[in-house]
Amino acid sequence: MAQNPSPAATSTIKDERPVILCFGDSITAGYNLDAGQSYPDYLQKALDEKGYKYHVVNQGISGDTTKDGLARAEDAVALHPAVILVELGGNDGLRGIPIASTRANFDGILAKLTATGAKVVLLGITLPPQYGKVYINQFNETYALMATKYNLTLFPFLYKDVYGVQGAIQRDGIHPTDLGSQLIVKNVLPLVEPNLKR
Repeated sequence: MAQNPSPAATSTIKDERPVILCFGDSITAGYNLDAGQSYPDYLQKALDEKGYKYHVVNQGISGDTTKDGLARAEDAVALHPAVILVELGGNDGLRGIPIASTRANFDGILAKLTATGAKVVLLGITLPPQYGKVYINQFNETYALMATKYNLTLFPFLYKDVYGVQGAIQRDGIHPTDLGSQLIVKNVLPLVEPNLKR
């Protein structure tokens, strides 16, 4: 009688599907959510339902700044992704990191990622009003400047049609809930789909 392979054996089976990489911080990682509730998890489900043969990889790390992202950009490149969703910068803003530093880090990240030939989608975020109008405006402009420089698809505010929805954001006012993750996918799926092959 044939035996089912052990979990250890099945985990070593290589996924040969092209990679869609979600590269970001806690919003991508699925901070404080159960397994399967991050937006990359729901993106995988949406693609599966539509019949796309792609493997979504979650490289979100809670607390990461753009400096941290730059330090691990080679890890992203090593996956040879077809599409990369970049969601970073929020922690830079919340820590008041100088705009010039954030832009320099983004520059380094995006130079490495675009050099792979992958389609890169930049997902913007903004800051609470207490950070001041000047800083917030410069912070927001960073995404537009980078998108223009590298000819990227830009979604200026990842939480569009998410932030105002009851139950979509956790009590900390920053991170998506399970519902929020599903709503984020409604924003990003139309940006990803044109770059996919059936």
